[in-house]
Amino acid sequence: MPEPSIDPEQYDQGTADLADRKSLTRVEGIRTDLSDISEVEYRALRLERVVLVGVGGPSTSAEEVHRSFAELQLLAETAGSHVLAAMTQTRNHPDPATYLGSGKVIELAELVSEVEADTVICDGELTPAQLRNLEDRVNAKVIDRTALILDIFAQHAKSREGKAQVELAQLLYMRQRLRGWGSTLSRQAGGRAAAGAGIGGRGPGETKIETDRRRISQRLTHLRAQLRQMDKTRQTTRASRQRHQVPSVAIVGYTNAGKSSLLNALTDAEVLVDDSLFATLDPTTRRAQTPLGRVYTLTDTVGFIRRLPTDVVEAFKSTLEEAVDADLLVHVVDASDPDPVGQVAAVREVLTEIGAGDVSELMVINKIDLIDEDTRTNLRARYPEAVFICARSGDGLDEVVDQIEARLPRLDTLVEVLLPYDRGDLTDRVHREGRLIAIEHTQAGTRLTARVPAALAGVLDHYTVADA
Repeated sequence: MPEPSIDPEQYDQGTADLADRKSLTRVEGIRTDLSDISEVEYRALRLERVVLVGVGGPSTSAEEVHRSFAELQLLAETAGSHVLAAMTQTRNHPDPATYLGSGKVIELAELVSEVEADTVICDGELTPAQLRNLEDRVNAKVIDRTALILDIFAQHAKSREGKAQVELAQLLYMRQRLRGWGSTLSRQAGGRAAAGAGIGGRGPGETKIETDRRRISQRLTHLRAQLRQMDKTRQTTRASRQRHQVPSVAIVGYTNAGKSSLLNALTDAEVLVDDSLFATLDPTTRRAQTPLGRVYTLTDTVGFIRRLPTDVVEAFKSTLEEAVDADLLVHVVDASDPDPVGQVAAVREVLTEIGAGDVSELMVINKIDLIDEDTRTNLRARYPEAVFICARSGDGLDEVVDQIEARLPRLDTLVEVLLPYDRGDLTDRVHREGRLIAIEHTQAGTRLTARVPAALAGVLDHYTVADA
């Protein structure tokens, strides 16, 4: 397959990812609902055949069950699988031994055999005992919702930091679920050991599961050290922006709501845009400017989802801090989703969990081209301050920019200064960090009237015009 032609001077990782994705072609005979062939399909040339399983409480409505399974199906397809069937059980709590009740487990085993499924995906987080017992009874691989999300993350991570964060989350998840069968759990040196651990090497030794735990702990320590080092670079960049009073805006929202599309539309960033869940894992920051010349940074962040695994939140903590430290959050909502109100609640729950619940928020309701007038009216009534846009066509983007400018931190200090021509650095800072009101070039220097942040006003104090 020929590689896409990319100008080295215009190279951007997101552009390359998008070109690679578009260069893939569909394999005949493989059935999937994905808009393009995924990496898993291209690599394996066969989709994993799965059955979805869920447990809902007596108070759970049929509509809620349907929405939950629709999202689980989309997650499964994003990971590279073909959903064959789904089944659910209504009970107060999942069975502590097998997740489903004993009768439903028998039905599930018959269904798996009938449709020749490879994998069962449970719409919940399973304990190690539930995982092991269910696999034994249905005679197929069983994974839970958390493992499914982590698998998608592993496929989509591109940067060194993103891959380290995904591996950290996977190891945190795996550490609690180490298991084995028969002699594997008590593999110890003894007898004529192949590795030279014969006489003098016998004894209680270390079991296989203990060895695995130790290796995981060592790897976790190494990954955390790596991420701390990477976070120092991010903190340095963030501190530089704060020192120069450059406001920061973070784009947050549910996965596949259109955050990357909005970033591209506002900044020409050309990051990867794909109609799939968690297409963006690596945050992208771009410089942007308001119509009045105010400079700010715009950051695309990883998407959220209902019941986002706690291991993911911990592993991506440094990335999520972009939202915590932002001056403004642009909360993108998918208007075409069957439950946009539930998406908003899920995103705000995660924001509160990471400490960004009190950051100023601008709600942007995207994909309005995919909804009818009644839906739009209902959303306007519920979110009267929201901006309604279509990032793909550009409809409503001007209002988004105006709202961002209005909500950026205020420039409260009015200054009138005369800057010598050899202090062009200060003139540049006034242009970048402040709002210019008037400018005049005189023999003595550049005379400026502007509103600037208090920190910059202190620097300019020495050049204040006496009659100002």
